[in-house]
Formats: sequence, structure tokens, C-alpha cells
Amino acid sequence: MVKTSGGALLLSLKLDQDSAKPLSTQLCVALRELILSGALRAGDRLPASRTVARDLGVSRTTVIEAFARLQAEGLIEARVGAGSYVSQVLEGRRPSPAVAPAEPGETRLPRLSRTMTQRAGAFFDRLPHEPRAFTTAMPAFDAFPVALWSRYVAKHWRDRRDVVLGYGDSQGYMPLRRAIAAHLRANRAIACEPEQVFVVNGAQHGFQLIASILLDPGDPVWIENPGAIGARNCFAAAGAELVPVPVDGEGLDVEAGLALEPGFRLAFVTPAHQQPMGCTMSLRRRLALLAAADEADAWIVEDDYDGEFCYGGRPPATLKSTDSAGRVIYVGTFSKSLFPALRLGYVLVPPGLVAVFDKVMRCFVPGVPSNPQAVVSDFMDEGQFATHIRRMRKLYAERHDALLAAARERLSGLLEVVPTGTGLHTVGLLAEGLDEAEAATRAWDRGITVVPLQRFALAPIDARGLVLGFSGVGPTELRRGVAVLAELLEGMKAGTERRVAARA
Repeated sequence: MVKTSGGALLLSLKLDQDSAKPLSTQLCVALRELILSGALRAGDRLPASRTVARDLGVSRTTVIEAFARLQAEGLIEARVGAGSYVSQVLEGRRPSPAVAPAEPGETRLPRLSRTMTQRAGAFFDRLPHEPRAFTTAMPAFDAFPVALWSRYVAKHWRDRRDVVLGYGDSQGYMPLRRAIAAHLRANRAIACEPEQVFVVNGAQHGFQLIASILLDPGDPVWIENPGAIGARNCFAAAGAELVPVPVDGEGLDVEAGLALEPGFRLAFVTPAHQQPMGCTMSLRRRLALLAAADEADAWIVEDDYDGEFCYGGRPPATLKSTDSAGRVIYVGTFSKSLFPALRLGYVLVPPGLVAVFDKVMRCFVPGVPSNPQAVVSDFMDEGQFATHIRRMRKLYAERHDALLAAARERLSGLLEVVPTGTGLHTVGLLAEGLDEAEAATRAWDRGITVVPLQRFALAPIDARGLVLGFSGVGPTELRRGVAVLAELLEGMKAGTERRVAARA
């Protein structure tokens, strides 16, 4: 850096006169970066405040404030009659860069924990969540009662400030826990008390909490194959040994699981609406899984992510409702029944786990914000939640039927779309010779979202197909999406036939 008797030139510093950040703060930050990076060395003299002010076009008061802050931080020192200098304490003691520069062509990664290093390869990115044709796990934003919801929100923002702005109960807002327990008793046939309910920041937070409390690194965990990606990531991050257990039309194959790992510590299942295949676990399999868990002294995590949305008849029974031994931990979420931005879910634990979950929540988890919990509590207590669920069941049934009708008309011989009686998505099985990964890539480029079944698989599976969400957009958009999908699959099929003919 060029020097003058008046100190270092600082003409490279740029201050934004239009920024909301004070000029003195901008100058302080800029000088701090020059000092810590070594551009200004220990013992270098800074220009006089008048000089800096003139060079940068700011007031002298601005410069004096910045110098004072740097002096308070120990980065510069003032010498009577001599000016300001970069502190001698920094000589040879500047912090190293966070990551040492890599050699050309070399990628240097940070050092991770042993568990994360070993398990990172098992992680999959979460699915895309843009509201367009066939996106999965997407509630109908266009049909949500925003005006009604806004009134509840406004009401609770007028509550006492310590309630609105302070820390809430670590277990969750008690009126909401009572409302959840009442809902589960009346609608999901689960005998439970509010003390068993722990409110969390979404189902993923619940899975992480369960893993941290119940699993040691290396513990075997049964995972449905294919199965839910998010929960699988949580258990992998905890260091669990994931055991992919096959799924068929009756749900998790318990006999296959016992053959693979009879000493499992935990089993993760989606019995009401298997993710992603869409089947409902049979009573025979439910009883077999409960018996296997009892024999192995294992826990079962039931993810009831969208079981409230059934089309015709009663919702599928929960596994928890048939659990008499206290083996099942039930996880629910408001992301599908209301909207995902709430980041609100709950874990219903057996009585034997209440004390330890309460201890962990009180000691390590600050709790979910009270205000949205209070809004959901009133929404449930005043009957609005039940009304919304009934309305959405009807709406989603219409969208499901629109998808099936369009598929029968346009996708015959290309994709067999399987009807479902529950949930927000279904699957389509591809005709022989069509590649699911290629179909997903082409679909994304054409503005629709389909997910290959293999993406949900921890071990190879025989099925080849696409997961199709139908809840997030209306019938017109679904029909347009089917037309696009049909066009690209026809193109893929024609290309395959040409290649076969050329080889012949």
C-alpha cells in the first residue's frame, strides 16, 4: 500500500451514502477488514481524521466515531501528538482464514464429526416444493382461509407482550396440546392425554428429537424401502445403521425386516399412506410389527403426515390406536393440514417416555413460538380446523379424480396412474423401456415436477415410476400437466423404439 507522511491512503474504501447503515459503521467495518486481512500492518499509521474525512467526503465526526470503535476493540491505538496506528498486538497474531487456500484444482473440505463424515453420503436433498403440477406434499394455498386466519393472528398479537414476545412452554402451549389430544382421540382413535403431546418445529424436528433421545451411533433402524427421505436423513445424521426393509401392497414387510435385522432398535413407518407408494398397512402387518418391536425391545415411529385426508369412508386407522404396549411414537404435522410455513408439528410419546422428553425439551429446546400455537389452538377449539379438513378432503378428492381422468385419456400405455384413497399424492408406473430419471429431468424443464420412485429407495427396488402430487394446483393445471407429461413420454417412447429398430 502506498504510504505518505500523513498515513496510509484509504481511497479504495467505498461508502454508500444511500445505505440505511450509518456511515461510521460502514467505515469501521471497512477499516477492520483491512487490518485483519493484513492490508494494514501492525504499526502502520492511519491518516488524520480530517484527512480521511476529506478523502471520503464525510464529516470528521463520522471518522472520529469509527476510530473510537476500533480503538475500543484494540485494533488501533492512539499516540499523543503522533496520531493513530494499527495496534502492535496484531504483529504475527492475526487469525488465520477460516479455510486454508486450496491448491489449484484441489477442493479442501472442512473437518466434520466422524458421524457426519460417515453418513453424509446417505443424505438426499429434500424434494422441490414449487406450487405447480405434480409437486408433492403441497397443500392447496389457493383454498386456504387467509382472511379468517388473519383475524386470529391479529387477536393474538393484541395479547400481553410477555405472552407474544417471550419464551413459551418448552413442551408447547397447553391449550394447543389439549386441542391436539382431543383431535387425536376423536378423529384418529388414539387414547392420549395432553401431557403426552410435545409441540415441535415441524415433523423433521420431531424426528431429530426422537433420534437424539433414543438412538446411539450404530443402532439398527428399519426404514421403509422405498420410504420418506426427511426422516431417513435424520436417523442417518444420528449415526444409525439404516436397514432398508421392502414394502409391498400391505406396507412394510415385517418378515423381511426380521430376516435382515431381528435386533432392530427402531422402525420408521408411514402406515396410513405409505410414502411414496401410497398403500395402507394391513392389520396383519400392524400386529406383526407391534409384536416384533415388543420382542426386540424396540420403538416404532409412526409418521401420519397426511392420513387425515381420505376420500370416501373413514380415515385409515393409525398404528398408535392398536398399540397396547406403549411402543409407538406418533408424529403429526400441520404442514399438510394447514400450511408448511407454520413450521408446527407434534410428537405424541408413550407414557413411559414423557419424563425424559419433558427433561430434554426443558433443558435443550427453547420451544416453539407461542403466538402461532395460540392461533392454531383457537382455530381448532372453535371448529375451524375440522371445517377446513372437511373442505380440503372434498377439494383434494376432486383434484385426485381430475388427475385420474386426464391420465386415462392421455397416458394410456405410457404411465399407469394408481388411484389412492388417502393423502396428497399417488404414483404412476412407467411403461417398459421408459427411464424415470430422464422423465423427471425432461418434466422439470417443461415446468412440471415429477419425482422418480428410485429417489426414495435406500436399496434397489423393482418398481419404476413417478410420484405425482395432485393437491397443490387445480384441475385445469393438472390436466395441462398431464398433457405435457404425455407429450414428453411419447417422445421418449418413440426415441426408444428408434434405437431398438436401429440395433435390429
